[in-house]
Amino acid sequence: MIETEPKADLCRYLQTVREALLWKLDGLSEYDIRRPLTPTGTNLLGLVKHAAGVELGYFGETFGRPFDEPLPWLAEDAELNADMWATGDETRDEIVGLYRRAWAHADATIDALTLDTVGHVPWWPADRSEATLHRILVHVIAETNRHAGHADIVRELIDGAAGLRKDSGNMPSDDQAWWEDYRNRLERVALESGRG
Repeated sequence: MIETEPKADLCRYLQTVREALLWKLDGLSEYDIRRPLTPTGTNLLGLVKHAAGVELGYFGETFGRPFDEPLPWLAEDAELNADMWATGDETRDEIVGLYRRAWAHADATIDALTLDTVGHVPWWPADRSEATLHRILVHVIAETNRHAGHADIVRELIDGAAGLRKDSGNMPSDDQAWWEDYRNRLERVALESGRG
């Protein structure tokens, strides 16, 4: 039987999805990383900014380990949804740097605490606002994976790049003709099913 260390397993999954989210920015212009591609404004750089705030909140405030930099989008007078897009004054390098500093801050919290350490999530309902580090790790992994999935779709809409990592797409084919045929077949089935 293979022995595993639960905290190390969780950290590995978290780091994998962090890196997947960041590579979605690689090789794209400032316009492409910022442009909203859904009716709700989903954009790549905004997803990274949001993920930084998620980690800083859950691994910082929840465990009484506040981050030492102010986050303007958390101010009382901040615009609604300000964590989901980058202002003209916020650069790619600043937001990516913030995300990497959020990783370091989160990793320090994770290293310092045991999985059964209880924290308090002030933005959760009072009846379930206490949570262990284990639960918070699972929650943040799930949330970051959800946003990495959003980033997968947004990036594919921009330039067709898809998959888990740049060096390992985890896709069944890299042949453009195969994908075009596949998509056309799906469209035909959808049309036929819609008529029937």
